[in-house]
Amino acid sequence: MPSPKPPPASPDHTELQFYEALQQGDLDRLMSLWADDEEIVCVHPGGQRLVGSEAIRAAFDAMFSQGAVPVYPEQVRRVQTLDSAVHSVLERVQTLGPDGEPHTGWALATNVYVKTPLGWRMVCHHASPSVTRELAEVTEQPVLLH
Repeated sequence: MPSPKPPPASPDHTELQFYEALQQGDLDRLMSLWADDEEIVCVHPGGQRLVGSEAIRAAFDAMFSQGAVPVYPEQVRRVQTLDSAVHSVLERVQTLGPDGEPHTGWALATNVYVKTPLGWRMVCHHASPSVTRELAEVTEQPVLLH
């Protein structure tokens, strides 16, 4: 009998497992990363707000019926406190176009994690489509005084 996996030790570890579960189409593994709370929330690009584990499981189950989801996190921005973390992620999605040729799509996602007795768990995944990888990322520009 395989030994149980240790709890995710950090938000980064939970996020890595989340994207691996998407890439492998592993519904049970993916759902094990969510907090045990009926107020968890998931929004897929262009989709409705899904609240609670049953709604989220059903949506991912339907998604995985089409196959695994080849999505890869890039350009992660992190804000973390002792018991919560927010990651802003550029997601690269690899698909086949109507002509059978590989196509790359992009989404912007916000992943929210909380520290629980069972390790770091996801409480929110909200993804929106992005037109391009070249984000017009707005950051504060230093002010030059002459």
